[in-house]
Amino acid sequence: MKRTSILFFIALLATGITVAQVKAMFTDKQVPNVEVSTLDGKKIKVLDAIGTGRITVINFWATWCGPCKLELNNIAELYPDWKKDYNVNFIAISIDDSRSTAKVKTYVGGRSWSYTILLDINQDLKRALNFQAPPYTLLLNKAGTIVHSHTGYKEGDEYILEDQIKALAKQ
Repeated sequence: MKRTSILFFIALLATGITVAQVKAMFTDKQVPNVEVSTLDGKKIKVLDAIGTGRITVINFWATWCGPCKLELNNIAELYPDWKKDYNVNFIAISIDDSRSTAKVKTYVGGRSWSYTILLDINQDLKRALNFQAPPYTLLLNKAGTIVHSHTGYKEGDEYILEDQIKALAKQ
């Protein structure tokens, strides 16, 4: 497998394609402009929530997902500094279905999260991004291009994310 990968990259480089271009083929893409909802039921396009010119983190979560809630609570402690130091936009998108939307509002109401909360009730955005389960995190550069994605959560992942944000802010 390793030999095949090396030969693949040598062949690509021989054609004039750079390593950065190869990486972009497999990672860099845009967030689909799917309709989501605010907590008060207003429909918006996700790209309107993302905006432009800022580093954005999008985190997909659900009320039934313990690691999701732990991650969002841990990030809530760091987010004010991220916002101040790196001008980061953080959006938490619940993939709870219509039956559990009330749980989302109740759960969020009991937290001191200062970031934007959206609902992907029909999981249209989840399907468009083709990920399987939350927590799922996307990091977007200032141009709105997805530069990193991560599935799952373990304590300390928020500091790895912060390092990635810091590196993006320097670009």
